[in-house]
This record gives sequence, structure tokens and C-alpha cells, in this order.
Amino acid sequence: MTIADPAQASPGSTAFHHTACTLDCPDSCSLEVEVADGRVTKVRAAPPEVAHPLTGGFICSKVGRISRHLYGEDRVLHPALRDGAKGTGDFRRISWEEALHLIVERMIEAKTAFGGESVLPLSYGGSNGLLTQDTADAILFRRFGASQLARTVCAAPSTAAALGLYGKMAGVALEDYEHAHLAIVWGANPSSTGIHLVPILRAARARGGKLVVVDPRRTPLAKQADLHLQPRPGTDLCLALALHREFFHRGAADLEFLAEHATGVDDLRRRAEPWTFERAAEVTGVPARDIARCYEWYNTSSPAVIRCGWGVERNRNGGSAVAAILALPAVAGKFKVRAGGYTMSNGAAFRDVGRREPSPGTRIVNMNHVGRVLTDPDANSGPPVQVLFVYNANPLATLPNQELVRRGLKREDLFTVVFDQVMTDTAAYADLVLPATTFLEHDDLAMGYGAMVLHDTKPVAQPVGEARSNLRVFGALADRLGLLRDDDPRSEAEWRQAVLGRRRQRRLANEGLVLPETGRRPIQFVDVFPHTADRKVHLCPPSLETESARGLYAFHAEPGGGRYPLALISPSVPQTVSSTFGQLRRGQVPLEMHPEDAAARGLGGDKPRVRVFNDYGEVRCRVRLNADLKPGVALLPKGVWARSTESGTNACALAPDTLTDIGAGACFNDARVEVEALSDVSARRP
Repeated sequence: MTIADPAQASPGSTAFHHTACTLDCPDSCSLEVEVADGRVTKVRAAPPEVAHPLTGGFICSKVGRISRHLYGEDRVLHPALRDGAKGTGDFRRISWEEALHLIVERMIEAKTAFGGESVLPLSYGGSNGLLTQDTADAILFRRFGASQLARTVCAAPSTAAALGLYGKMAGVALEDYEHAHLAIVWGANPSSTGIHLVPILRAARARGGKLVVVDPRRTPLAKQADLHLQPRPGTDLCLALALHREFFHRGAADLEFLAEHATGVDDLRRRAEPWTFERAAEVTGVPARDIARCYEWYNTSSPAVIRCGWGVERNRNGGSAVAAILALPAVAGKFKVRAGGYTMSNGAAFRDVGRREPSPGTRIVNMNHVGRVLTDPDANSGPPVQVLFVYNANPLATLPNQELVRRGLKREDLFTVVFDQVMTDTAAYADLVLPATTFLEHDDLAMGYGAMVLHDTKPVAQPVGEARSNLRVFGALADRLGLLRDDDPRSEAEWRQAVLGRRRQRRLANEGLVLPETGRRPIQFVDVFPHTADRKVHLCPPSLETESARGLYAFHAEPGGGRYPLALISPSVPQTVSSTFGQLRRGQVPLEMHPEDAAARGLGGDKPRVRVFNDYGEVRCRVRLNADLKPGVALLPKGVWARSTESGTNACALAPDTLTDIGAGACFNDARVEVEALSDVSARRP
């Protein structure tokens, strides 16, 4: 049973609502939410008759315990104005009317003195709903003439690679992996995010299929795999090119398919030529015999599918690595059968969803360089940033070069607004904090990028405190600034129609969820084709060739020198979605090291407290030995909050703000560090 409006629930009543998760995860789970007196009491998987099939009767523990996030002590309950030094978290309560008036006043002041580009909106995927980003906020900031943000902290290189090779083409449906005779999971850890792929892969193995996992650590899925390849961070490109070379050298490449459906074949063949198994083994640290075994299995298996994750892109070679991996099914001839091909993002299943506010032609700020832009007026053309509006993001916990970002947020002349559900690390440096609703408290649209499904979601619980939705707040600000036009959407229903179109909106209203027009489980090169101008795979797209300084598929060697010999990775973990829910973690988050690396530094046992450092910053925390890591690789999880380390810093304090070869993405996995026992450290900082 559902009720249309949670605000109308009678005292003492309990109701069950069906909705979907909009958080940044591929699965877009169908949910059943139990609500008592307007408050969420339980969240579970929706029953099969109303659920998207991928949900599979279970959901992640993060969302299952979301009431701790909704009603925890960190929830922002009302607008608050800074009442102390930046970073102390001291605020006093004000009204929404005062808050909106102050924002408009400061934006106008900044525009008058420095121009509209002195206002910078900063957002990413903290909501991931289609109504909570790039709708009313785009009207506000673009028509105001604000600087534009290049959202490049994740998925930019992989998106550039996928678009360059295939355009927007839907991938293999995750449910179809059950039929694969071979599945290669490359740079993804579905045990942490996208959990519904795990039982599907188990079912495939039970049917006789093989599983290969490519990851520098022995993840839970890698422990179940038939073959685990552990490349050094940043060397996936070499591994993929070695596989390409072998296909061409052995005459196993599907030249008939390539002649009909691909361009750039000879260019790819030439660039793969130097990468023998032996050379790839030397660079990647993966034994040549294991690379050969992976090749043999992939060559002789059909259907064979590659699940390419976003861990591959987080380094200087990231874009080329993703391109080389996505090119493998074309060269090996793995398309045209169910469960054959690749999957990365399946957002392409809904190609025409979204409303696009025209670009005003203002400057574009790469979000990986926010620290530079906030601290150095010459770092980006245009005026200094005077107003920073943060929403759907926690940049202090998620952007590289963390200490530079912190220094920028401390600027007394910078007016920072943070619009969020909880008091994040970034909010502590804000001048004004606004309370935002969660996806259970506002209207939205949830589109899976693993699951091929589009959900309509309605509020199922009363907003906590004075929390308001993004649509409501950005619409109010645009109205006060005189930016709205007569034909602009105003209500949630009007925004749904603007984003979806009338036909899909009607389907959603009738069915609650919509599947792609191509069907829920399309076959690549049968039901869906490259969305390029000639409908062919562009194995060496000229656009990517021009963008990469050394050309596409050119390998950039190990960064840094001998001072910092350990490669630091910061993968997703089951406790958080990026930094979302990070406030709920209890105790310190440790640095994980291979026992050999710890022993070489005299760590472990009686010296559990360590300093992890490089020229960018340091993290002080405890150390945990982990034999599942590759020697030479250390790990600090993604999205750790200040409260979870002794130093109040996380892996972002050690991550360079350099950019990937294509896509201008983040290079988190290019962090190189040294570790020493904290008791042996003087007070100096690097």
C-alpha cells in the first residue's frame, strides 16, 4: 500500500511506499520504505511485482540503514550563518528568508564588482537524481553568467573514451552476465558498489563460466575468480595493449567484423605492436603467463563480456586505458551475441533524457583545479571567485590537493554557501549553510547507469527540520534575481515533462518505471549500434588523438621518484557512496599496507600509528596489514571524513591535481607516498 502524501499520514499510522534509490551507484534499486508518523523506520528491497529485476530482492546496507543519516545528529535542520572562524563549525540560526536574501545580495555584489564569472557553482553526484541537478540550478547560474564547472573528478576520461569509440551506445545488460562463458571485471569492485552483479557472476560460474578480475588488490570478488591479474596502478593500458597485440599477431583478430564496423584498425595495431606479454609483464608486474592465460580464455570464449569500472581511469594513462579496454570486444569479435561485448555506463540506454540550458560562454573551471582557482587569481582566466555555491558535493573530502582546497575555503573574502543534508567537512568552512532534503523527502527521477531503468520517485517521508529541495531553492533564487521566463518549468510535474518529454512522463505516471525502447537486455550490434556519425567503432578517434599530448594509447611512465616509492589507491568501500554517509563511520580509518612493505619500514605490531606523506600533504592514522594488496601499493579508502583520521585529512591530501591524458580527469591513483612510524616523526611537515 502507498499513500500519496506522507504529510497527510495520521498520527500513529504506518505506511509502505515504493520508490527508488538515486544515489551514485549503477544499480538504481527499487525500494520499499516503511514510514511511521512521517519518519522512515525501515528500508528494504521492493517486492518483485513492483521492483526492477536487477534489484534481486536485496539492497546495500548503506541504504538499509539510511535512517541513521536522515535523523542523525549531523543533519542540518535550518539555515545557519557563520558565527566564528572558518573551519570551526560555529553557526547561528537564521530564517530561509534571510538566507535567500543574503545569497542574492552577495551574488549581485560580486557580479557588480567582478562580473558574473566571480560566482562558481560546485556540484557533483551527491544526489544523482535527474531533477536535483542541471535543472533549476542551471537556469540560475547560467543565466546569471556564473563560471561553469567541468565535473571531471570522476568518469570524465571514461566518458571521453566511450564517446570517442562508440558514441552513446548501451552496453551489455548486467543481468545477461549470467550467460557469459567468460566475464572480465576490470577496475571495478561490485562488492562495494553495484552489488547486484556479484550473485549474477556466481550464477555464471555455476553454469561453467570463468571469471577474471583485474585489480591491484585482492578484492572479495577476486578471491572468487578463476584468474586475478594485479597490475601496478596506472599500467592497465599496457595490459590491454598486450592483449590487442596478441590478437593481431596470431591472426585471431576478427578482421571481417573490423572491416565492416570499425575505423582506425591499423593505427591501433601499430600502437599495440611494442607490447609483448614480456614487456607488459615487466611494466605491470603481472606475470606473462597470467596475461597469456587471460588472452587464451578471452580468445576462445563466447559469449565473453568485459565489465570496465572507473578505477581504471584514475591515473595519467586513464583515458587511453579505458579506450584500449573498450576496443577489445571489437578486435576479438565478441559482439552480436547475448552477453557478448562490454559494459561501462548504461546511461546511454536513455539517450535523449534531460533538459539542456544553453551555455552562456563563460569560463569553465575544472573541478580538479578548484584549489588552484580559489588560491591563485592567475590559475584560470577570469576574475577571482568571490561566491562559491556548493551543493550535491563535499569538495574538501573528495577533490585532489586537499590542503590547497582547504586554504581556498579559508579565504575571508570568499562567501561560501553549502547546501547539504548534513554538516560535511566542507560545510565547516561555509559562511552560510542551507538544509537540503534527501531523495526520500523530495520528488526526483532515478536513472540507472548499470541497471537499464528509469524510476519515478516521490517523497515518502516528511522533510526533516526546514530542509528544502534543490528545485525549490534554486527556483526561488532564480525568481528573486529576475532570471525566470514565462515558459520555464516551475512545478515538479513541469520539470518531469521538461526532462523526460510527454510520452515518457505518461509512461512513468502509469508504470512507475520505464525500460529503454531497445528493451531491457539489448544485444550490442544487433539491437544497439555505435552512435557515431558513420555507426562504426572508431578505434583511434581523431578527437582523442588530438587531445592526448602524446597521442592516444601512448604510455606515460611511473610518476615521481624514489622519495615516494608506494603507490596509494583510494577505492570505494561498502560503508560510503563517495563521501556520503562518511559521518556515520566510527573510529579511525586505517592505512592498509602489504606486510612486506610494513616490515621494510618497521611498522605493525608495536608501531600501529603512522604518518603517510608526500609533497602535497600528510595523513596521520593507524596502519593495518593487508596481504591482499599488491606489494608496493597502499590503500586509504575514498570519501573519508576529517573525524576518521588523527590529522583530519584523507587520501585527497596526498593526491596530485594533475590531469588524465584525455578527459581532464582526476589522477588519484598517481599519488606516491612514503610511510613512517608516527612516534619517529618530528613536528615538521613536508
